[in-house]
Amino acid sequence: MSIPGTALITLLAALAVSLTAVPQTPTAPSSPLSGLSAPGPKNTHGCLASGNGYLRARIRGALTLDVSLQNAELECDGGPRPDGSGIRVSFAGPERSDGRRLRMVFGVAKATEGTTGHELPTNLTVIFEGEQRMFATRGDDKCTVDEFRQERLGALGGPIRTYRVIARGFCITPVKALNSEQTILVNSFDFAGNVTFEDAP
Repeated sequence: MSIPGTALITLLAALAVSLTAVPQTPTAPSSPLSGLSAPGPKNTHGCLASGNGYLRARIRGALTLDVSLQNAELECDGGPRPDGSGIRVSFAGPERSDGRRLRMVFGVAKATEGTTGHELPTNLTVIFEGEQRMFATRGDDKCTVDEFRQERLGALGGPIRTYRVIARGFCITPVKALNSEQTILVNSFDFAGNVTFEDAP
């Protein structure tokens, strides 16, 4: 199940509020995904119906995590940023039996429908759902997409248009947690997901 842009904004806001009320944990495990039970059933086709979605990331700092998720393990969704300054792409990994999962949200500035690009400033939010942990750059100046392209999916034309979006990038500054002094550095990331554009009524 994909999450519409408005619902995603509401989710992020709710998480940010709940994080401020959670007592800080003195130490964190090396990986929040280690030792968890097997994920539940996967969705029908995963991120992309074509089967070629993915998310990879190398995370260091308070967490040591090498993310490598393939299409069937992912839920993904994307569209224009609310202010029209770029696009937002969201990826959610497998949901564990206890409700824990990893979600990464990329806000790529200066990206517009159907375009390619290089060295695009990028906002990044990393959420560990079920753990009350969220890391956010709070701006576009800490991460960069150095290669970005889009491939049209489905029929041409029409009021609703979807693209496969492929991106590769890195962060140069650590990303801080919202409820503690912990930081992570996303040394590299690359992904293939989707973005949908819809004409205004």
